[in-house]
Amino acid sequence: FGRTEVIDNTLNPDFVRKFIMDYFFEERENLRFDFYDVDSKSPNLSKHDFLGQMFCTLGEIVGSQGSRLEKSIVGIPGKKCGTVIVTAEELGCCRDSVLMQFCANKLDKKDFFGKSDPFLVFHRSNEDGSFTICHKTEVVKNTLNPVWQAFKISVRALCNGDYDRTIKVEVYDWDRDGSHDFIGEFTTSYRELSRGQSQFNVYEVINPKKKGKKKKYVNSGTVTLLSFLIETEVSFLDYIKGGTQINFTVAIDFTASNGNPSQPTSLHYMNPYQLNAYGMALRAVGEIIQDYDSDKMFPALGFGARLPPDGRVSHEFALNGNPQNPYCHGIDGVMEAYYRSLKSVQLYGPTNFAPVINHVARYAASVKDGSQYFVLLIVTDGVISDMAQTKESIVNASKLPMSIIIVGVGPAEFDAMEELDGDVVRISSRGRFAERDIVQFVPFRDYIDRSGNHVLSMARLAKDVLAEIPEQFLSYMRVRGIKPSPAPPPYTPPIHVLQTQI
Repeated sequence: FGRTEVIDNTLNPDFVRKFIMDYFFEERENLRFDFYDVDSKSPNLSKHDFLGQMFCTLGEIVGSQGSRLEKSIVGIPGKKCGTVIVTAEELGCCRDSVLMQFCANKLDKKDFFGKSDPFLVFHRSNEDGSFTICHKTEVVKNTLNPVWQAFKISVRALCNGDYDRTIKVEVYDWDRDGSHDFIGEFTTSYRELSRGQSQFNVYEVINPKKKGKKKKYVNSGTVTLLSFLIETEVSFLDYIKGGTQINFTVAIDFTASNGNPSQPTSLHYMNPYQLNAYGMALRAVGEIIQDYDSDKMFPALGFGARLPPDGRVSHEFALNGNPQNPYCHGIDGVMEAYYRSLKSVQLYGPTNFAPVINHVARYAASVKDGSQYFVLLIVTDGVISDMAQTKESIVNASKLPMSIIIVGVGPAEFDAMEELDGDVVRISSRGRFAERDIVQFVPFRDYIDRSGNHVLSMARLAKDVLAEIPEQFLSYMRVRGIKPSPAPPPYTPPIHVLQTQI
């Protein structure tokens, strides 16, 4: 997971480096600490002397008094290896970001022809006294009095939530060949900056070399903070707590390429003893998402089939046979409707996605106030027929409160799906680009064993399928400037006064 720094010539080292780990109350997280005496620069541990090891769980550390665990080091027979003390603390959950803007005056002229091309570099200090770069401004060309654009940075990145930690700012003159000239530097802290525009936030830019050489040296110019605005980043859970509902719709591919449902080779095969690929995918994703949907009523649609009684082809039919009310109760209700419709419809084609995307988009377009968000799960065997229309419907839907998850089942090539996913290249239609990325594609075969019968990990599948939803959700809310509603106060049961008679 990680290594501490090396502390020379001591038998009682106090290590500075910290490790950030996710703690899950409900999981057993086993840890092992190995100790070495370092004799050379080699990163290879076998080149160093092993001093012993300690085993524990993260829960053991967190659950110790004061979250401080002291334990013997073991591992070298017949030898006392000393003890180790491990402490844990919950990270300060600093969710603030800062929007800052700076300008400078009378910076040193560094270019032979013309003035300087200045930019700023921000570093946060670490606990060992070193500095880590955390932001660079843009370059302002040919001026000694630049005004840089405002920039946003998280407080964690700037000072890890420690308001008094040193922040070092360097000023450089940009050069095309990359050998940027150092103009000077100054230090500050989050606490100082948070005073905003004032006489306290005008900084002298000092070049130590010049200061050492020239007696009359005053400074290499000044940098002034123009504005400082704190923004608290809201999380996905803030919206859920405030009552935003996630509406979950399922769309299932009933095209003939899936194979005849009565044959064991079919992706829709109705095996009495186990779920088929569609059933496994539906259950894995649905069981997670249904927890965020208060009424647990899911519209379930099918596409690419001929429907009874007249055999018309539909790309948007209700699995429960009721177009006026396509809702099924819970994931179990969806599964039941899916199996029922397999018995009555005829698999056909082509594979058109646009109708079901537009179906959900119509609902999403009617509630844009942030009170509801729509997730469409499409389970398909792959080769898409209406690519142009699908792209158009996704570009249109990217302005709406909705996300699309596509789970590809079966052995087909899913190149087109990767394109819809838009992680590499933002999807576009007729020269218009999607406002945000709203599609997540996952090939189901990555999660099943060689026989194709068992999901190796339902949890991993669900996690990968749903990983992008919170960020997609937040990007919609941010662009629209929608803030979460305040969470209702916690429920306190009424107090019954017990009357006693003596």
